[in-house]
Amino acid sequence: MQQATESEPTLPRWAKVIDQTSCIGCHACTTACKSENDVPVGVSRTYVKSADVGEFPDARRAFQVTRCNQCEDSPCTTACPTGAMHKRPDGIVDFNKDICIGCKACIAACPYDAIFINPEDNSAEKCNFCAHRIDSGLEPACVTVCPTQSIFVGDLNDPDSRVTQAVSRDVVMVRKPEKQTRPKLFYKGAHQATLDPLAATRPAGGNFAWAQQARDSDIVPSGHPTRGTSSAAAKLSYDQAHRSPWDWRVSAYTWTKNVGSGIYLITLMLVATGLMDAGNPLWRWVAPVGGGFFVALTCLLLVADLSHPFRFWMIFWRPQWDSWLVKGGVILVAYSALLAGHFASSIYGATWISVWLMWPGVVLAILSSIYTAFLFGQAKARDLWQNPLLAPHLLVQSIAAGAAIVVPFAMGFAPDAVQVLLWWTGGATLVHLGFVAAEVASPAPTAHSELALHEMTKGRFKQFFVAGVLLSVIGLSAPWLGVTACLFAFLGPLAYEHAFVQGGQSVPLA
Repeated sequence: MQQATESEPTLPRWAKVIDQTSCIGCHACTTACKSENDVPVGVSRTYVKSADVGEFPDARRAFQVTRCNQCEDSPCTTACPTGAMHKRPDGIVDFNKDICIGCKACIAACPYDAIFINPEDNSAEKCNFCAHRIDSGLEPACVTVCPTQSIFVGDLNDPDSRVTQAVSRDVVMVRKPEKQTRPKLFYKGAHQATLDPLAATRPAGGNFAWAQQARDSDIVPSGHPTRGTSSAAAKLSYDQAHRSPWDWRVSAYTWTKNVGSGIYLITLMLVATGLMDAGNPLWRWVAPVGGGFFVALTCLLLVADLSHPFRFWMIFWRPQWDSWLVKGGVILVAYSALLAGHFASSIYGATWISVWLMWPGVVLAILSSIYTAFLFGQAKARDLWQNPLLAPHLLVQSIAAGAAIVVPFAMGFAPDAVQVLLWWTGGATLVHLGFVAAEVASPAPTAHSELALHEMTKGRFKQFFVAGVLLSVIGLSAPWLGVTACLFAFLGPLAYEHAFVQGGQSVPLA
């Protein structure tokens, strides 16, 4: 008989408890973390947030030690395209700077705003539980310096550990349980005014008790701008500034990608419906060259947005297939190859090849247009982007912009199809405005999405939203005003996308 072997020891499942009832807000954990991990000035792996709760004379200051939540179901590791952000077997969410491309997808995905780009090495980092100390049998630096022993760590698989007993017996809370990330950072006695990023009112002018937040264009101010959602009167007294991860380049990329898809789809529909033949220059040259130009511009914008642009090849060299950045990259490469094949067939006069390529072409063009909806969907932190209608909305924008840009070329190469294209431009623009109206008029499902919608339509990005809507409204008249209106239908989605992308990142998360 085979001899029984001893079972392998169970790996630890590390967790952390922060007792806010004894925390004195001394910031020793912040300074110890900076010293231990060589964190530069201006960014922090951990810091102490505070809010003044109540009104004089019944007021007090509540503290919250803010850091990575070491999620069981970590959205940052799912979104990371190279596996640079990863979860160790013992549950610690760690990072590898050597393979980070600086795409900031992990920052967009984190519901707790715990990740940042290190300004010295341009790589993403965060609290990693002082994994190097854990591996050496030591406690994290913040634990060893806390003067009130308010921070303690332990193994959730060990029933005798202090952490397990605290989680099992005491009343503890986690931040944003509705995100279903199952954090392993537990708070004891924390006030809702600190746990909820929107529960406390933003101080006037960004002035805190002993600091002032920067006012750069990409800074996301802390707290609620007008009112708190907590039942208690609460105003932030200290918080650290955070930056929106994706700037104008991502806003522009969603538009250029849609245009590149739309040009091909519109010319394909003209051939498929018999409005022109496959030998027409509109299909032979405008479709592959126009589509290819905007797809190339899309790829340039994506690479330019990386903090490590010369590492972009790692998306394909060591892909993490759960990431929609990887899937989107593969889609764009496949679509580009198809357009190149179409162009080659036009050079050699083999139009039958471009016709045969229509079937995979229509699939790749549609996927190229809509995959951003799934990429934004992985950004669990951004409630405005969690819209099930985002994919069809992107496709409609693609049709509107594609038809609008094809019209001037059709006037010379396919005059019989011009009026049809003008109606497609106006019709798709009308549907686009319908999606926008539904988004604005529908009740916001969360306080986060309500504030993001406010910032998009009435706040910091109002001018882009209004411009996008007005341009598209003028674009509706394409069937009557002709090519002039097409310019407005072409640019309208660009202004709207900037308001949508930036508005979705304008709400504080920490």
